[in-house]
Amino acid sequence: MRPAYEFDDVRVEPDAFRVLKAGQPVALEPKAIDLLTYLVENPGRLVEKQELLDAVWTDTAVSEGSMTRVIAQLRKALGDVADEPRYLETVPTRGYRFIGDVRRDPTAERGPTGVVRFGTFELDRSTGELRRGGQRVSLQDQPAQVLSLLVSRPGDVVTREELRRAMWSDDTFVEFDTGLNVAVNKIRQALGDSATSPRFVETVPKRGYRFLAEVHAVEPRAAAEIPEPRAPETTARRGPGRGRTVWLAGALAAAALVASLTAALRRNADTSDHPAIRSLAVLPLANLTGDPEQDYFSDGMTDALITNLASLPALRVISRQSVMRYKDSTKPLPEIARELGVEGVVVGSVVRSGGRVRISAQLVQASTERNLWADIYERRLEDVLALQGELARAIAEAVRVTVGARERRRLMSARAVKPDAYDAYLLGRHVWNQRTDLALDRALVHFRKAIAADPDFALAHAGLALTLGPRQVYGYVPPGTGLAEQKAAGLKALELDPGLAEARAALGAARTIEWDWEGAEAEFRRAIELDPSSMVSHLWYGWNLRARGRLAESVAHRRRALELDPLNVLVNRPVARDLAAAGDEKAALAQWSRTLELEPDQALTHLDVARFHFDRGRRDPGLVHLLRARGLEFEGPWALSSLAVVQAASGDEREARRLLEELDAESARQYVSPVLPAMIHAALAENDRAFALLDRACAAKDPALVSIQVGEVGFIRLAQAPLAALRADPRFDDLLRRMGLR
Repeated sequence: MRPAYEFDDVRVEPDAFRVLKAGQPVALEPKAIDLLTYLVENPGRLVEKQELLDAVWTDTAVSEGSMTRVIAQLRKALGDVADEPRYLETVPTRGYRFIGDVRRDPTAERGPTGVVRFGTFELDRSTGELRRGGQRVSLQDQPAQVLSLLVSRPGDVVTREELRRAMWSDDTFVEFDTGLNVAVNKIRQALGDSATSPRFVETVPKRGYRFLAEVHAVEPRAAAEIPEPRAPETTARRGPGRGRTVWLAGALAAAALVASLTAALRRNADTSDHPAIRSLAVLPLANLTGDPEQDYFSDGMTDALITNLASLPALRVISRQSVMRYKDSTKPLPEIARELGVEGVVVGSVVRSGGRVRISAQLVQASTERNLWADIYERRLEDVLALQGELARAIAEAVRVTVGARERRRLMSARAVKPDAYDAYLLGRHVWNQRTDLALDRALVHFRKAIAADPDFALAHAGLALTLGPRQVYGYVPPGTGLAEQKAAGLKALELDPGLAEARAALGAARTIEWDWEGAEAEFRRAIELDPSSMVSHLWYGWNLRARGRLAESVAHRRRALELDPLNVLVNRPVARDLAAAGDEKAALAQWSRTLELEPDQALTHLDVARFHFDRGRRDPGLVHLLRARGLEFEGPWALSSLAVVQAASGDEREARRLLEELDAESARQYVSPVLPAMIHAALAENDRAFALLDRACAAKDPALVSIQVGEVGFIRLAQAPLAALRADPRFDDLLRRMGLR
């Protein structure tokens, strides 16, 4: 049993998997508790980012963005702030240090151990034996373990996540939700309890369970005096193997029942009696392994199904980032459908075991919650691409959309893929979605590993090309780094699969980086022709058009990207910027408001809104958003530059210069594009210094210059006055001519 830790009025109980503040449980996601535990176990020591990622996340599902988000959540829960921390100190570019006064409590326990009594029952927590009046009450191993954890914390809500982590082992393939419900029902049967009028186990909707009765420890002597029943049961005592075996058998039986019901629905399905569905959301497929570190696989299956369905021109399919917000959601399907603006929803599950993969899928008409179709698909891992194509064709038939000859050939032509290669590819996709420099570096490792295992795997080559682009555009690496490899990977992917829209989009990005504007446009147009529902293609094409000053066309494609991915902040924010540039202030503010609803603690969005208000002389609302941004997690060259430019727009020249000095110091530790300090100098009306840096960037063909014509560099945008001054300088036209924009 691990000790508990305390600092001020906060108590961290690792074994109980909870954090208390002033004696009350703090609502934190599991990774936040894990991260805080690791830091308080290492107080005063700088914990490098990589060490934290390895300790809290595994290599299969890790990103620096996730860690930053969890740190922000912890600060909010603990009442801490980044600028003047009491507990969590950020060491820029390196990691975090816990600076609070930590006290260790080695005697902490999660409640009574050994034999405990509640009502007329006694439970031996070491063996799982339940007795009433000295007579043993039949209770299987898994429900006994659940009961043991509940009685260890009487009066507390024990969350479903805590129960999953404590009771369901990583190597057991079960459906957790069903398994827990069955276990709790068994407990209630044994105790003569009721779900509607509970005396012992209360259900706390959407959260977990609470044990209501008082629990008392039983002295060892009293426990010894309890007589054995005349006919004791032969149930084995709890052990690591026995409980899993019994539970797995029950889970397989439940799975067989689900399969039979699914088969009945499949046999009776008649798609002719329901209206055609033209918009669809594939909700995250449930991971039935019970192991959260396998989420990347179920998420990858979700992603693949979305991609295959999105290639059908007659169907609008919501992109990955938006649907992932509903992972583990308890919202009703009609509500989810309304939020996403779709007519149909696909739900299902994935399990991988013994070299095989099984996907169970169900199509639901959102407005009526009517089940329209269901089926189960199982193949060897080598044939997973064929399985995905077959599933997509079946759903297309169920929603009554026409699958053209080209799309049908594509869905039916999937080749076998080596399991190791596909696994590495899914890991790469998983971290690629985070877009941070560390996440993109890790994605490269996974994609290259996939290609090494299977050189003819087109998706892995496309993934590599998609990853190399953002590293250059965001200035994470020096100009030209990876450009040749990006183009080669995109071309190789198209050689292996000419219909791969993602590869076309990656080539469009590469040609944009090279300032081959017309060639890039041709690639983006071809990508959209291949896959009209490719959010990435529409978003990146909008970026290309915006850089060239074609604002109306950019708005159209970015709006289309928003339709495909309505809950993705990376899509919402550019749309708001375009609307502001087009002069539609009301629509722009509404879009930014929507973006902040999705992620209230997104510093870059607050900076966008602050600059927007400062541009229009509205200092008070601008300062509100600027101060909010400064209170959030903020580090790295792009973040420093963004903040400095907005500080200059606010009139705080001194703070902007301080941040510029900090950026200069940062350049000694990592690559910093000269375009970033150039933007700060321009914001400070120091155009000579700005142009000296911009000339240097132009000579190196720095990708960060792509959108300089509209005063943007990645996440940074100049205010109207400094942009107008920059444009009025003859050197600006010369810069644009060298870039091929004049």
